[in-house]
Amino acid sequence: MLRKTSFALFFGNRGFFPESLIASARKEISARLESLGYGVLMSDEKATRYGAVESPEEGRTYAAFLEKNRGNFDGVVLCLPNFGDETGAVEALRDANVPIYILAYPDELDKMDFSSRRDAFCGKFSIMDVFKQYGIKFTVFPPHVLSPSSKLFEEQIADFAAVCRVVKGMKRCTVGAVGARTSAFKTVRFDELCLEKYGITTEVFDLSEIIRLVQLKDMETAECKAKKETFKNYCDFSSVPESNFANLVKLSVVLDEIIAENHLDALALRCWLELEKVLHIAPCVILSELNDRGFPAACELDIGNAIGMYALKLATGNPAACLDWNNNYADDPDKCILFHCGPVAQSLMTAKGKVIDHPMFAKALGAGCGYGCNVGRIAPAPFSFASSTTQDGKLSFYIGDGEFTADPIAPEFFGCAGVAKIENLQRKLYNLGYAGYRHHVSVAPGRVASALREAFSRYLGYEITEI
Repeated sequence: MLRKTSFALFFGNRGFFPESLIASARKEISARLESLGYGVLMSDEKATRYGAVESPEEGRTYAAFLEKNRGNFDGVVLCLPNFGDETGAVEALRDANVPIYILAYPDELDKMDFSSRRDAFCGKFSIMDVFKQYGIKFTVFPPHVLSPSSKLFEEQIADFAAVCRVVKGMKRCTVGAVGARTSAFKTVRFDELCLEKYGITTEVFDLSEIIRLVQLKDMETAECKAKKETFKNYCDFSSVPESNFANLVKLSVVLDEIIAENHLDALALRCWLELEKVLHIAPCVILSELNDRGFPAACELDIGNAIGMYALKLATGNPAACLDWNNNYADDPDKCILFHCGPVAQSLMTAKGKVIDHPMFAKALGAGCGYGCNVGRIAPAPFSFASSTTQDGKLSFYIGDGEFTADPIAPEFFGCAGVAKIENLQRKLYNLGYAGYRHHVSVAPGRVASALREAFSRYLGYEITEI
């Protein structure tokens, strides 16, 4: 699901140092990035001396190049083949409005004569200092200098690409709130105006209107026929009565239409009890299929975790899931069971799920009222997690990494669950509980916690809760 991330390349120069190093850097870095699957945008070598930027005038030339190509790059890689010039860099990048990754070439001990020595180690400090003075946001990762040919560069540029995708996606996004918050679930309360300050718009849809649209849908339409085939191929509906199956199909089509008409980037759905009382379905498997397509969809009207899921999807390129911090795992302090009733994407599961009558709703409302619970297990994999809350006008996140293990869960455990191993889990639970976070957490396969931290704190202005 990852689209190609593209970078504009910037090369700094300072005439006291060997400009001969610039030509080789232009060739090396562009080739390296392309070999890793990234798009590369580079100004003409003749536009400035040596194809680099030293003076404010050359900086303005490069700024015009960026402006002309606005929308064709997601971030800037600022490369220092030698010391570089901070004044020219400021003029070039002060209006870039995308993340900037600063890369300084290392010196080699056998090339320290005046014609070969780079001094980029020192020049990087000057760039960072002056960027800080001008309020230009930038990204650096340790170590202080790094060769583009190294394995670590590959890892750093992958993290930076994730930063770029998260920043681009989160700066302006729209989340759908389908239905009102269930009265008992004060844990998922959120502040719309707070989110709007951060560029996150909430569009709200009345659940009664959604139900009306479902009831008006004709199963013979092309959209419903196509969705019916999609569902039958997606997981096991063999135990679902035809009338309940039809309502699952029609609700999925209605949500697709709302997503398209309102240009939604994610949604959260009021998943009980009206859908069960009126349509006799639980929407778990509908959310699962949406998530499998890469559209973040949370249950229980948890807008905070719909936002977290969207960020994780942008960073990893993988489907995300909203899960409960649900059970201890025997007496292992660093393991727990993460669970929900079935909104987990099939691609994150060990096998296709089986759709059943939701046992919680069967108990509360009677048998046959909750078809849609999607039973299965989450596949072992490393993952990152995140969750957000709006308090005192601020959008706050906690983030971290963990791993789904192959540890067994009893077969009678309903819904979709996995055993998660997280270092210092008990301390983390203690801290997030005191910080006022909810019982849900968003997860996605991959290790992107450091990229999320960089994007959230450095570029988007979110608060980070250390857990």
